[in-house]
Amino acid sequence: MLDLNRLKALHAVHVYGSVGAAADALMVTPSAVSQQIAKLERETGARLMERNGRGIRLTDAAGLLAEHAERILALVETAEADFEALRGEVVGRLNIGAFPTAARGLMPGALVALRERHPDLWIQLNEREPERVMREVARGELDLGVIQDWLNRPMAMPDGLSKATLIDDIADAAVPAGHPLAGKKELELADMRGNQWVSSSPGTVCHDWLVFTLRNASIEPVIACMADEYPTQLALVAAGLGCGIVPRLGRDCVPAGVKLIPLRPRLSRRIYAVWRTDAARRPAIRALVDALTQASRTHENAWAVS
Repeated sequence: MLDLNRLKALHAVHVYGSVGAAADALMVTPSAVSQQIAKLERETGARLMERNGRGIRLTDAAGLLAEHAERILALVETAEADFEALRGEVVGRLNIGAFPTAARGLMPGALVALRERHPDLWIQLNEREPERVMREVARGELDLGVIQDWLNRPMAMPDGLSKATLIDDIADAAVPAGHPLAGKKELELADMRGNQWVSSSPGTVCHDWLVFTLRNASIEPVIACMADEYPTQLALVAAGLGCGIVPRLGRDCVPAGVKLIPLRPRLSRRIYAVWRTDAARRPAIRALVDALTQASRTHENAWAVS
């Protein structure tokens, strides 16, 4: 009988293209993946991997087996979801991913609430960029993900996933306290023409969105500093090195040298929980979505007061 863990290792190599990448996805060592596939070769009596220059390639037999493995793994997940739904208990294990701001802003409150309500549920949190979270949920490496997209630049969602909106995270302008615009009650993007900018790194969702948004406002961005974490961006703004646009969920610690000013019209990103539709019957998935929804409402209420 074919071993499920060995099929999972082969499927990961098939999906990611290398033993190293498969090991990263499965959170094991490359040697562990190689050993699983070597055992699978002995079980099947077929050669599954062969050298290809400095790397490896899967044989035709491996490709065929990987296609069957994908269907088998999907059936196993469906069976587990049905069984958990039948029991109606929030138990088992969830492997979840969240982009950095949500991992810091939403996940602590949600996970503490889940631990108190459902002590038999074990959760592993992984910080990932939104595109990677989406891919890994679709492929089955993550059970649930928290992602974001900007309302003026939405992200496409693969087939087979379900989602729930958690929060609309409004973004405000961040300018140095001594900036000529610091005394304004509201700003339009056009008011910020001629400034240097603090941004995330190229290729990230937030960098690409900022460039897209500024260019749509006929502003060619001159980016002076790049940092992926919003607290770092705010520190750079406080030092007078540029202006930024910072979502409210990303500004838990605002330096004294920063002035935050609402933008008109409002700019916001929508934060979602996403999971595979086949797993929607799992009580653990529903419990996690409920906890994330409650954590999001806590932030919305705090913003309303402030």
